[in-house]
Amino acid sequence: MFDKIKQLKKIKELQDSLKDEKAVAERNGMRVIANGKFEIEEIKTNLELNQEEMERILMELINEAMRKVQMAAAQKMSQMGGLGL
Repeated sequence: MFDKIKQLKKIKELQDSLKDEKAVAERNGMRVIANGKFEIEEIKTNLELNQEEMERILMELINEAMRKVQMAAAQKMSQMGGLGL
């Protein structure tokens, strides 16, 4: 039971340490910013691109930003000694 409480405490600490984390992905005048809660905070588009190209780049940028947040979470988890799950 105490192990579960310790794990929950570590998870809460990890969430708290990630809340201010930001991941930025930019390309072709477009930008996506995601936060440590895996939420998109900002999307900037480039109206000079055609719709198909803008959609493709936007999808790539969202995926890139999410990967960056995942990497930041993994690094912080590693620094905390893992979650012991």
